[in-house]
Amino acid sequence: MARWCAGNGWPVHPLAAGRKTPAGNCPACRQEPHRPQDCPCLPAGRWCHGFHAATTDPERLAAWWGVNPALGVGVSCGPAGLVVLDVDAHSAEVPHRDRLLPGIPIHDSVDLAGLASGFDTLALLAALRGRPSPADDASTLRVRTPSGGLHVWYRTDPGGPGYRSSVGSSPKVALAWQVDVRAAGGYIVTPATRTPAGTYTPVGPARFPAPLPDWLAVELRRTGHTPRQSPLQLPAPRPRPQTASKGSQRAQRLLEPLLGAVAGCASAAEGTAFTEKLNRAAYTAGGLVASGHLSESEARALLAAAADAARPHRSRHSLTVIASALSAGAARPFPLEGRP
Repeated sequence: MARWCAGNGWPVHPLAAGRKTPAGNCPACRQEPHRPQDCPCLPAGRWCHGFHAATTDPERLAAWWGVNPALGVGVSCGPAGLVVLDVDAHSAEVPHRDRLLPGIPIHDSVDLAGLASGFDTLALLAALRGRPSPADDASTLRVRTPSGGLHVWYRTDPGGPGYRSSVGSSPKVALAWQVDVRAAGGYIVTPATRTPAGTYTPVGPARFPAPLPDWLAVELRRTGHTPRQSPLQLPAPRPRPQTASKGSQRAQRLLEPLLGAVAGCASAAEGTAFTEKLNRAAYTAGGLVASGHLSESEARALLAAAADAARPHRSRHSLTVIASALSAGAARPFPLEGRP
């Protein structure tokens, strides 16, 4: 497995035999802590410091696994250009709904009965974005873990921004509760690695990572997984044609029923699916902005007006929903050509 991964350009490093953690450092490194980049072991071809020792050098692989065939295999995700969603199914207390999807408020009207794992929160995030859950993505490599979790492998654009790792319980940087992100600064256990709990086993027909879906890239940026914590900007709209004012009017007509549904939530203080309706309207508006039929300022003004009409006391919540859904919708431009 180590040679197969290295042949794909994925740097690998040894895992302790029968475990999912890196093989231990040498005695000198254990006794005298130092930075991995200052370690003499790495230039000498030894595996100290976990994923920092990862390599594709066939001679080094032969030296490591030829002598120690029981060692497991880990892939250093950052240098490999991989983002892996580590979906957990551990038994744990479910946090408050506001912590399930960081940055996305979940209205009390959303029934969360039965939610118990990362499979559920990932499916919830995907449903809010109108996408199937990555856990069901048969186009990419998925690996069942011995604990009942799932690793969903994706490859990133070599010219892209890159992504960093996180844990699903983090209050600062997380994609979803019980969904860890393995990227730069982390590693992933390869298929066929064995532990006393079982073997990491591929699921479905795919044996290679598919490209990271655009909507997931947007979510990773939104949740702070890019190295630079710059605010997410909507893609610049395409130059408007001379009939831009007509296009803007058509875009607003398309949004009218969605905005009306948001404003109509004023008829009841709760139980109207306000957040879902606002999310749907803002997602559509983001696509119209990206296709050049509506300016971002127009979209925000229309959405905020409808939201304030329904929930004037929840403007902060509404603005959070609007910003998130506009960003997600911008990944899918909404052309109006051919529409009345």
